[in-house]
Amino acid sequence: MMSAASWPFVDWSGVLLLHFLGKTLRRMSAEVIYQVEEALDEDEKETILFLCRDIAADVVPLNVRDLLDILSERGKLSAMGLAELLYRVRRFDLLKRILKMDKRAVETHLLRHPQLVSDYRVLMTEIGEDLDKSDVSSLIFLMRDHMGRSKVAKDKSFLDLVIELEKLNLIAPDRLDLLEKCLKNIHRIDLKTKVQKYKQSAQGGETSYISALQASLPNLSLKDPSYNLRLQNGRSNEQRLNVGQPDTQRESVKTSIQESGTSLPQHIQERYRMQSKPLGICLIIDCIGNDTEFLRDTFTSLGYEVQYFLYLRVDSIIQILRQVACMPQHQDYDSFVCVLVSRGGSHSVFGVDQTQPGFPLDQIRRMFMGDACPSLLGKPKLFFIQNYVVSEGQLDSSSFLEVDGPAVNNVESKARQPVPCTIHREADFLWSLCTADVSLLERSSSSPSLYLKCLSQKLWQERRRPLLELHIELNSSVYDWNSKVSAKERYYVWLQHTLRKKLILSCK
Repeated sequence: MMSAASWPFVDWSGVLLLHFLGKTLRRMSAEVIYQVEEALDEDEKETILFLCRDIAADVVPLNVRDLLDILSERGKLSAMGLAELLYRVRRFDLLKRILKMDKRAVETHLLRHPQLVSDYRVLMTEIGEDLDKSDVSSLIFLMRDHMGRSKVAKDKSFLDLVIELEKLNLIAPDRLDLLEKCLKNIHRIDLKTKVQKYKQSAQGGETSYISALQASLPNLSLKDPSYNLRLQNGRSNEQRLNVGQPDTQRESVKTSIQESGTSLPQHIQERYRMQSKPLGICLIIDCIGNDTEFLRDTFTSLGYEVQYFLYLRVDSIIQILRQVACMPQHQDYDSFVCVLVSRGGSHSVFGVDQTQPGFPLDQIRRMFMGDACPSLLGKPKLFFIQNYVVSEGQLDSSSFLEVDGPAVNNVESKARQPVPCTIHREADFLWSLCTADVSLLERSSSSPSLYLKCLSQKLWQERRRPLLELHIELNSSVYDWNSKVSAKERYYVWLQHTLRKKLILSCK
């Protein structure tokens, strides 16, 4: 018999290295676990505890740190397992900073290896992300007939509700009829259909608990784009869903994660991806000083990292805009917002300077175009500008923005044409410019802009609706105001955009 030492073609150093790496992958260091747990917010911790309920079913961990430590001790938490959990809560920043991985690496691994988390748990967390507080409150109320009146407090989350329902055996991977019925009753037909897709996908496998990867990563294998076009955009109605219903056996469940590393046909991508944490940078430059506080609160609540500056000269405005346009963080975020409030002329902003001509408005937009700011290419770039015009005379819409691309009324016709593979440098902009006479500031120096106040209220109260719809209603509010006041007190709003998809700033 040949001795081990004489076996041909065996690189023993490589074998030992693989053994060492395998041991390392089976255990996570306390330092890594601590760093991850410290960086997560409470909602993300709740989600991870929920996702792992089946993996450590015999213990009740007090917190995420205990959970990860227990899984690590049992050899159930490799580096890729932890990466999957961070992927599920969309903490791609932690993937990169702590685990030195990116989203595509995790997706590739999940395609080739078994998942740590069941598709059922992923489905429940996704449904929870798409429900607002009123939806959850309605579901808790509807469940009273089945679980009593004191089981779940009104302020609990959807995942808390699911846990209570699981304890009563009212919901399980193969028991989703009650949830499906309640989602229909609160008119969330989109989520009801999502549950149906999961059930039918699960029936195609050996068990209802383990199904194909496309249930959680459908963007890597979409077989029927018409399904995405009908269902991805929130509330719908059942009559619409019944028209041209595709073969549900071949479709995946999850429609929310849309990663930049995939190559979906352009016509499938009907809605902009808005899932990064934060959603992006929100730059506020307020040279008047009346609007910063409520704007900061609004965009912070939407999930943006707000950076604000007050009372800037023109040269400082230019410097800050250039610095922000070059920020490397944009590559990890899904959007960008700029709010600018200033005195100005019909073509420019003055800041706190008294000299003219100021800084041209169209130059601001050019700084963030695809060629100048490639990290924002393909991502929505939103500009909300309140300009108090110093020059007198009738305001002319053609004087406010010099557009190199198609006019607003040409955007729809362009969208219907075949979309090239390369995204145009001027695509994905929303440019909302409001002008008012500078005498408004002289009459009431501390009053906020009516335009920005209405915008803030809309985003607070109706954030789950498409932004363009909210802007139309904003225009209506401004019009109502103008019909009641003198010409010197009126606001004039112009909207131009090259958005290619539906844009909803928040799903919560």
